[in-house]
Amino acid sequence: MINNLIFEADAKLELLKRIKDHTATVGVVGLGYVGLPFVVEKAKMGYKVVGIDRSESRVAMVNRGENFIGDVNSQEFSDVVASGLIRAVTDFSVVPELDVIVICVPTPLNKNLAPDLQYVRAVTEQIAKYLRKGQLVSLESTTYPGTTEEVLLPLLEGSGLKVNEDFFLAHSPERVDPGNRRYTTKNTNKVVGGVGDASLEVAVAFYSQTIEHIVPVSNAKTAELCKVFENTFRAVNIALVNELLLLCDRMDINIWEVLEAAHTKPFGIMPFFPGPGVGGHCIPLDPHYLEWKAKEFNFNTRFIALAGEINRSMPEFVRDKALRVLNKSGKAASRSRILILGIAYKRDVDDPRESPAVEIMELLQHEGAEIVYHDRFVAEFEHNGLRRVSQALTPELLDSVDLVLIVTDHSGVDYEMVATSAHAILDTRNATKNLRNNRHKVTLL
Repeated sequence: MINNLIFEADAKLELLKRIKDHTATVGVVGLGYVGLPFVVEKAKMGYKVVGIDRSESRVAMVNRGENFIGDVNSQEFSDVVASGLIRAVTDFSVVPELDVIVICVPTPLNKNLAPDLQYVRAVTEQIAKYLRKGQLVSLESTTYPGTTEEVLLPLLEGSGLKVNEDFFLAHSPERVDPGNRRYTTKNTNKVVGGVGDASLEVAVAFYSQTIEHIVPVSNAKTAELCKVFENTFRAVNIALVNELLLLCDRMDINIWEVLEAAHTKPFGIMPFFPGPGVGGHCIPLDPHYLEWKAKEFNFNTRFIALAGEINRSMPEFVRDKALRVLNKSGKAASRSRILILGIAYKRDVDDPRESPAVEIMELLQHEGAEIVYHDRFVAEFEHNGLRRVSQALTPELLDSVDLVLIVTDHSGVDYEMVATSAHAILDTRNATKNLRNNRHKVTLL
């Protein structure tokens, strides 16, 4: 027992020293919207960082200093790559060189809305093959409470090493908000939960080197639930205003005017807005992780399930309202051409993942409509084997379509020009609220 305590102390003290004097080498698995900004922040502080990603093209771009994530400053990125602080690889044989390994891989849902941890398991199995004493492994991927201890820990201890004696394990959920210029990786409060006190101490020391404020919690499960709750909170409140929108549609009340007036109250309310559906890599997925895990405890999260049902129904409501707008103009969907304005899942980002726009396009196509789209952030995308290319937003394009359907309210769009040239507009985001002319052409969701 005494020898074990000595080894634990030695492993922890040596790792803490390397973290605090910035001689530790940091590995980041997954070089996407979470991983690449993290890589850059660590390299800017002087850490050597190795990115691991299965995409050969993405790894090649990193090694050339070519940025592919909108939230990363391209000049900063190319500078730290040129300085030799960042490199990327496609295999895990580099793991023994690393002092800290941060996992930032996707955690999607399967077709039954159950967690799909194939990427988390796969990378953890690879890390376990090369795991050595004195390393910190931190999972940042959003997941259900218990994942770190129930999935990662057994795989890592399968190496023969023991947590808090030989290596350290933590969960620190990512809080990236793509397109947010105010809150970045550096100044967004960082929740950290460890698998044991020693793991927590090491993880807090690591994250505090580059992030302004750390929020330690008692264990990894608490950290995991914290992130899932944050996005469930948003999903439920979005569902509430979406349901109110459905009622207002029947009552012929302007939901946007209702919300604008309600938000003038200085207490007891916060802004949430309706829309064509929820998209991205968090809000449509994360609540279902909690919903799935709750069943293990014979508990039904009815509120969460209902919110998901309402939010998932919105693309169909948009289709129905688009058909109503066309019908008012004497147009059948099968003889109509529709322009989808905005394909990204949120304003001013280049990410179409889980975007309601994609489902809306498919639903309208099923009605026989011809669909084109414009999005200056998403030049092209592929879905179900079909490649689509953004069209230039010109008066000629607008005049050639029967309906302009605003799904994503990107800034920089000349909505006055759109309203002047379009025949009819269905606005799902209230993007035309400041329109001075041609308001009679606009139908709000």
